[in-house]
Amino acid sequence: MLPASISFESLTPEMVAKTIDHALLKPDMTVDEVIEGCRLCAKYQVASVCVKPCDVFAAAQVLQGTGVDVGTVIGFPHGNSPAQVKVFEAIKALEDGAVELDMVLNIGHLKSGLFGQVRDEIRLLVTAAKEKLPSCCVKVIFECSLLTDEEKAVACRLSEQAGADYVKTSTGFSTGGATLADLKLMRASTDPSKTHVKASGGIRTLDYLIECLQAGADRIGASTTADIIEDMKARKAAVA
Repeated sequence: MLPASISFESLTPEMVAKTIDHALLKPDMTVDEVIEGCRLCAKYQVASVCVKPCDVFAAAQVLQGTGVDVGTVIGFPHGNSPAQVKVFEAIKALEDGAVELDMVLNIGHLKSGLFGQVRDEIRLLVTAAKEKLPSCCVKVIFECSLLTDEEKAVACRLSEQAGADYVKTSTGFSTGGATLADLKLMRASTDPSKTHVKASGGIRTLDYLIECLQAGADRIGASTTADIIEDMKARKAAVA
């Protein structure tokens, strides 16, 4: 649980770790690298590991009983798969051991003003996933670098109406990552009692992670997890 007032002083290394979804999504990542990354997640006790759909089963095997959740991506990275394909991908991932799903919304449909279709696609996946696993967590990725501020706000409202648990800034594989301005806009455009915010893309340092939390993020997608947490430990030790 994060403190009401977030600062370096109010956080612990354990708190920071539990904000992180450790990303293992590079297209050329080997199975051995995924397994090594999962073991790192267990060591640092992060919130979750986010792997490619093909790696969910292996990650679930490695992380069983560790307290670290397994997540994956749906319709990644462009969001262009038909809704029924995204649902199939989500159900397969849950069957393989995932409990968190980060789905990319249909960016082209959002920019076309097809808001009902965008909302219905998210709702279809959320409904199917939670019927399969009621405790699963669904996050909706916007790819904010491709959207106007108005489109980001609309995407927030549509995701919340559809029952998503999180709205997320980006895939990390497009033209930009998480910005503080986007996080503040997304936090202001959603109900904190219903919808959380995930920052992802370009968060490589402890200082920027803390800034993202202060801007409204609840979760952080990162791949430099060890560097971030070891920096936190070192700096805490230096002021002890």
